[in-house]
Amino acid sequence: MPQCFNAAVKAGAAIMKIYKNIDDYDISLKSDRTPITVADRVAHTTIKEYLGSTRIPVLSEEGREMHYDERRNWDLFFLVDPLDGTVEFIKGNNEFTVNIALMANNKCVTSVLYVPYHRKMYLAFKGHGAYVLHDIDPQDDPAYDYARISSLMERLPLESRRHERLRVAVSRSHQTPETFEQIDRIRKSHPDLEIVEQGSSYKFCLLAEGAVDYYVRTTNTYEWDTAAGELILAEAGGKTISFPDGQPLQYNKADLHNPWFEAMGATCKL
Repeated sequence: MPQCFNAAVKAGAAIMKIYKNIDDYDISLKSDRTPITVADRVAHTTIKEYLGSTRIPVLSEEGREMHYDERRNWDLFFLVDPLDGTVEFIKGNNEFTVNIALMANNKCVTSVLYVPYHRKMYLAFKGHGAYVLHDIDPQDDPAYDYARISSLMERLPLESRRHERLRVAVSRSHQTPETFEQIDRIRKSHPDLEIVEQGSSYKFCLLAEGAVDYYVRTTNTYEWDTAAGELILAEAGGKTISFPDGQPLQYNKADLHNPWFEAMGATCKL
């Protein structure tokens, strides 16, 4: 786990250096018409090189040309989004993350999700809880070990994030009529619900903290967008299921797209 932690911090440092200078973004479009910047590429390279010593294969957003036949029988691999929230990164609104999930038999067993601008690290261990660590500065040469990480961990959800009204998170940049149809259905029983716009996988972290209660996504996402965040939320007492049919999300599929999904925090009552 320290390898994942340090890889995310190191990638965060590379991202933040580019973030401070918009002229260096080098924005282009991928085949699915989503944007990619030099920060995505540098973060991908940083993580892949850092985790290379583990000899565990890496399936990353920026390496997604890998064929299914090559990965279908992997029993252990890293599922990585080196810069989740590229649109938010380009907009300059600070809502982007580094996601690293360790997958065993296509289930996430350990995850780190780093929010470099806010200097927050979220961790989860299957069967052993989810945690947040504050004041984790982006660093070029991080050297966190188990003892130091453990000393900084705060268990999720957070009592300080409790609130009265139902809070519903929506993607800041990816909204559809179906999203708001579902929110309107919820509003019938929660007329005073509050909408919280938020970019990237940070929404999973807010759900895990208890800062928001519900999140529905009715646009295109990939497996690396959800794996790390899903475990963090699950270990904080929440859940993520496909929408509207309520099935568990599946990983390392032939097609790496996710179905639409909804996520609920530990105390969410709809």
